[in-house]
Amino acid sequence: MTNANFDNTTPQFGTAEYVGSPGADRCHFCQQPIAGSYYRLNGAVTCRGCAEKAQSELPRDSHADYMRALLFGIGAAIAGLILYAAFEIMTGIIIGYISLAVGWMVGKAMMKGSNGHGGRRYQITAALLTYAAVSMAAIPIWIHYAGEHRHSSQQQLEEENRQLQKDFGRQPEAPPVAKPAPNPGRVFLTLAFLGLASPFLDLASPLSGAIGLFILFIGIRIAWQTTQTRLPALDGPFQSSPPPPARISAG
Repeated sequence: MTNANFDNTTPQFGTAEYVGSPGADRCHFCQQPIAGSYYRLNGAVTCRGCAEKAQSELPRDSHADYMRALLFGIGAAIAGLILYAAFEIMTGIIIGYISLAVGWMVGKAMMKGSNGHGGRRYQITAALLTYAAVSMAAIPIWIHYAGEHRHSSQQQLEEENRQLQKDFGRQPEAPPVAKPAPNPGRVFLTLAFLGLASPFLDLASPLSGAIGLFILFIGIRIAWQTTQTRLPALDGPFQSSPPPPARISAG
């Protein structure tokens, strides 16, 4: 029994075979051979023509997009502040995990406002808004507890006066003379400064303060990652490699 493949001992010099995978030097989109230089669009090899076409069709970021994203982000930050403060006031539980929700809310709101545009300025803005929302939530919490303390102290004073009058026939003490109202602007600035510093002031209790600060950092990271660029990434140009060497088939 004869095998034609083994019987054919004459070398065939007319066939050149190239080492390498077929189509490696072709554009991923138009399938045309690439010569000279190439680009990468989301990692795919792209010719110059397809790269220029893709770049011209990318939506352009604008100042209006950023301003709209900023407004949406501020709205989400205010909502996150209210959520954070309301949870602690209603439950009495101090839990920093709401920082994660605040970061997600701010990032998603900004991307919605920008029509999908992201980038460095969006990330920085989202990080700052997330920090401001979580830290400033301390202000309504302080006001709430200060009001409760004042109300409790007033009730205690009235009870003591009634008891003194009942036991010794003494007249109730006159209410203290009202102090002049403080400057509202100075009060606001003081509260704002203390609110922004509150995550670090909480380090007075080292363990809980450090945990809260770490969770806040994770929330900021969520906002940062959510507002990163979502548009196609175009890299290049790169110099294309020379054609692979020909391999002579011997049969």
